[in-house]
Amino acid sequence: MTHSLAVTVDTLQTQQQLIVRQRVRMMVNQYEIHAVTPDGQEAGMLAFAQQKRMAFKEQVTLYSDDTKSVPVLGFKARQVIDLGATYDVTDANGAPIGLFRKNFKESLLRSTWHLEQPGFGEMIGRETNVWVAVLRRFVDSLSWLPYHFDFVIADRPVFSVVKKWGLRDKYVVTIHDPRVDRRLVAAMSVALDALQSR
Repeated sequence: MTHSLAVTVDTLQTQQQLIVRQRVRMMVNQYEIHAVTPDGQEAGMLAFAQQKRMAFKEQVTLYSDDTKSVPVLGFKARQVIDLGATYDVTDANGAPIGLFRKNFKESLLRSTWHLEQPGFGEMIGRETNVWVAVLRRFVDSLSWLPYHFDFVIADRPVFSVVKKWGLRDKYVVTIHDPRVDRRLVAAMSVALDALQSR
């Protein structure tokens, strides 16, 4: 593991909160994942991801910064895009660290995701406000509405992702359970935006 990769992963794993910012470009969506100081201030970038729009088989790599020279983790669909695709999350060397999938049936009204971390269990993440979920889903002009996902294991909170109001998408991620792998949290946070409309 290179020094900058080790520092990035170590710093990421100690975070109690993250901020994810989306940058919209012509052919790609870009995401910056920032650390948050104990007093709640946004700090340095921990990871950078880029997603090609209209990709045939979804694959996203998160790098240590926007030079895209040091990969930190990634996620990739097991099959070509379908409504219930499973995505494998891997570390910088391609070793599996977990997986996630969207529950298509439950997501008709309120988006529901399953996130698995070996030795920790399966987390279920749902939109907390069913009315906002329905409005975003059925009224295209309201797709910008903020949303809130809570990921739980047996009703025990693990982490939450809250989309904030604003011109550009900004997400505040709060980790409630220190045992969760922050790399999975980072991957899922990016996926919530990148794959939400799928």
